[in-house]
Amino acid sequence: MMRGMGNMQGMMKQMQKMQKNMKADQEKLDQTLFTGKSADDAVVVKFTGKREMKDIAISSEAVDPDDVEMLQDLVIMAVNDAMTKIEEETQKTMGKYTRNVPGF
Repeated sequence: MMRGMGNMQGMMKQMQKMQKNMKADQEKLDQTLFTGKSADDAVVVKFTGKREMKDIAISSEAVDPDDVEMLQDLVIMAVNDAMTKIEEETQKTMGKYTRNVPGF
């Protein structure tokens, strides 16, 4: 019976270590800046891993009062690029905690 308790304690320690590592990885990811760009870098946005926009740069060439829709499309393209990068890095970083776990 004592042998089973030792295994349980070992598993609990492993779980606590994994939780600590997972929290540290998430915090690092949240603080990472991700850059998204549109075609020709006309619009460049920066987001944190928490998906909070921190910066946007729009080149003067992208600003055409007669074609506001083009600028809107460029902003959408840059934001979607950043979101894709955040998602890919999140999967790469946090996915190791859900791989081979039943139900994930």
